Amino acid sequence: MKHLGFHTLRDRATDALGDKLTEQLRSELNGETMTDEELFSFADFNAEEAERGGYSGYSYWRSSLRAFFQNKLAVFFLIVMVAVLAFTFIQPYLPGQKDPLLIHNDEWGLPLNNIPPCEEFWFGTNAIGQDLWARIWSGTRTSLFIGFAVALVEAVVGILIGVLWGYVRKLDFFFTELYNVLDNIPQTLLLILISYVLKPGVSTIIFALSLTGWLGMARFIRNQIIIIRDRDYNLASRCLGIPTRRIIVKNLLPYLVSVITMRMALAIPSAIGNEVFVTYIGIGLPVDTPSLGNLIQTGRSLMTVPVLRYQLYFPVAILVVITVSFYIIGNAFADAADPKNHVK
Repeated sequence: MKHLGFHTLRDRATDALGDKLTEQLRSELNGETMTDEELFSFADFNAEEAERGGYSGYSYWRSSLRAFFQNKLAVFFLIVMVAVLAFTFIQPYLPGQKDPLLIHNDEWGLPLNNIPPCEEFWFGTNAIGQDLWARIWSGTRTSLFIGFAVALVEAVVGILIGVLWGYVRKLDFFFTELYNVLDNIPQTLLLILISYVLKPGVSTIIFALSLTGWLGMARFIRNQIIIIRDRDYNLASRCLGIPTRRIIVKNLLPYLVSVITMRMALAIPSAIGNEVFVTYIGIGLPVDTPSLGNLIQTGRSLMTVPVLRYQLYFPVAILVVITVSFYIIGNAFADAADPKNHVK
């Protein structure tokens, strides 16, 4: 009874307080009566102004290029790379250029062999009297063609297989086993076998380097896809019934632009380096096809003769410029294109 009486007193006090607050609110409202139109009114809406306010003017590629060109070192090497590429392809059409395969003889019919750099032969001549200036730029064209072709095959095949490998779960076992089989085959042994079986040439080198060159790209893309495939926006896209192809193209690949760019930029000098290595071990391009690999191999055999070392220095210098330029440009553009570094 005592407990019940306490609750009754508390309820009465609460009711009294409620009545008092109600009377106070009524007295305040009676002083100024407001109509429904004054209490509730529609805000003005302008569709054109709303669209203008929601537009940010953001462009992914414009933002990436702006960030890239702020890197002065990368811009410098980009200029160097563009200059080297442009000169490599226009060099044969300049006046006074010599044939890279032509053997130059003196007035007695003897070859002008091992002539050091001079006014007529800017980079000197080789052991049979061919102009090294013409051969180096011709070899650079050949090596760049091999590098770009291998990088393109690696990008197309590696990205395609990597995306399917990482996104389509049913294909994971098949591609994993395929990767394990091909990755356990030494690339050097594969290059040697293909070079012995097929006729030596540019197409053989491209085929041999592309046969397993896509493995690294595919494994890298697969790991990146696994990281981002189950994020909220991808799950929402699947729930909305968006096709897998559209999810891959619109949701996954744009996020990987930076890493794909970096891998492709590094694939070009890597392919050129592999061509140099294959020629170094004697199974590369034939001698009548100038390439940086052939020129470096020839110069390496003359390292013991100090006056003939220029035949190694010039092609190595071109190779170093190409390799370093692609490496710095690729890394700088990968950082600039990384979506994490973009602020909208």
